[in-house]
Amino acid sequence: MIDIRPLQSADRTAWEVLARGYKAFYETTLADEDYERTWQHLLRADRIHGLGAHLDGRLVGMAHYYFHPSIWVDEVCYLQDLFVDPAVRGRGVARSLIEAVAATARARGADRLYWHTQQHNATARALYDKVAQHKGFIVYTRSFA
Repeated sequence: MIDIRPLQSADRTAWEVLARGYKAFYETTLADEDYERTWQHLLRADRIHGLGAHLDGRLVGMAHYYFHPSIWVDEVCYLQDLFVDPAVRGRGVARSLIEAVAATARARGADRLYWHTQQHNATARALYDKVAQHKGFIVYTRSFA
């Protein structure tokens, strides 16, 4: 059984393994202090939130999300990061995390939940096509750092 719950202090070490796996997949390198800063934000859960998926008592997946206003509706929920330990993929962990974030967003009254992924991420997109609609948008990014 998959147990989804907010990230807790005891999840720190396993969370960082997952977070580094996520960043490696997207070919992003961060300093150690960036992981620590993010972890502290997640524990406070004041602006960004984190859920952990536990299987047999072990943290095997993570989801990071936040709420923000939108021009046409009061609030939407953005699922920024989703990652599952490759050793347990295909067992419903990612779907459970998405559904947990969706339930939280619905309970809070958000108009919608949305997220991005890279076009070539076929494995994730196969799941995403089952749980949400791809509306054809293309994302442009302009970095300042």
